[in-house]
Amino acid sequence: MNNNPQMALDHDSASIWKFLLGEMRPKGKFFTPFNIISVPIILLAAVIIIIRFWKGIGAVSNVNQDIPWGLWKGFNVVTGVAFAGGAYVLTFMVYILNMRKYQSIIRVTVLNGFLAYAFYAGALVLDLGRPWHIFNPIIGNSFGASSVLFLVAWHFLLYMVAQLIEFSPTIAEWLGARRAHKILSGMTMAAVIFGITLSMLHQSGLGALFLMAKEKIHPLWYSEFIPIMFLVSSIFAGISMVILEGSISDKVFFDQISDKNKKAQNGIVRGLSKICAGTMFAYFFLQLLVFVHKQQWDLLSTGMGQWFLLEMLGFVLLPMILFFISYRNNNITMIKVAAVITMIGVIMNRLNVSIIGYRWDAAVRYVPSWMEVVVALAVIFTQIWIFRWVINRMPVLRDSPSWANEHQ
Repeated sequence: MNNNPQMALDHDSASIWKFLLGEMRPKGKFFTPFNIISVPIILLAAVIIIIRFWKGIGAVSNVNQDIPWGLWKGFNVVTGVAFAGGAYVLTFMVYILNMRKYQSIIRVTVLNGFLAYAFYAGALVLDLGRPWHIFNPIIGNSFGASSVLFLVAWHFLLYMVAQLIEFSPTIAEWLGARRAHKILSGMTMAAVIFGITLSMLHQSGLGALFLMAKEKIHPLWYSEFIPIMFLVSSIFAGISMVILEGSISDKVFFDQISDKNKKAQNGIVRGLSKICAGTMFAYFFLQLLVFVHKQQWDLLSTGMGQWFLLEMLGFVLLPMILFFISYRNNNITMIKVAAVITMIGVIMNRLNVSIIGYRWDAAVRYVPSWMEVVVALAVIFTQIWIFRWVINRMPVLRDSPSWANEHQ
């Protein structure tokens, strides 16, 4: 028996470091199609990022003083945050509405949401002309406390903290930290309530950023209801991501999912499709009301008008109908197809508002450089790498250890 507390502490520290170093080793095959595609892109993006901070954003990007919203903001941030909306929707359903049938996917959804916010905040730093100013809202250095962006910045920061607290019991189970697990599990409900509130605010807050650009955004995509549209669309965007992510995880991480959860998967997907159909109907109806109220029939005959119709009919109305029919017919494959179409539609809408429909009548239009595209893809690929690393090591999809159930 070791009676020396300091020696015991040193021994525990050495064991933890040995454990962590062991977990850093790769698991499974390395030369997979995803790895072969993603690794060169990530390495090339690392070089581009170095050039960006060395020579300035103009050396790698086509953004300028007239068009400050580039691909990194429009795609990685404005669009990516919508897909991360599944975290606040699922936590509301499980912890507030007590819909326990979705309990098995709550951890993987929260993990995806946390990583999305962390990486998309990083993409935002890349797009800032003076990236060191990212700390201004936090340290109180010449920020506008009345601005929407100030609120969004704080919402992002606090929501990431809330999601980390929500996910922290999983980390404690991975490390075998029973006392920490008990404390962190007791904080989960408060973090969930706080996180849901923050998420709803900043999902609409992102839309509110565009309210000040009325003269710059095409009339078909601009309205005073953009904040509401962003909030509602984040619900079915996030759930569609959950459906797609779940179908991929079932195949990639099938050995970690228990037979009980595998059997429940179809019921979960079917329930999520019903929610998607309902929220998409609300979104489509709101868009229709705004369009009729603004009397913009003449714009439909233009090229932008046809693009608007394609978005609304092909990527909102069509998947909404598919979700409804496949729910009634219990067609899981069709639900997944509808989820993919919905995600394409969300990408179209967010890019239409932030890039395509922004300064649409300018003589010189913004087109992202190839380096912007590479970095945007690298952000997503790096997120997937870390997501996969966590799934393979922590009890995210697989069942928690028996001792952890005492703290539920």
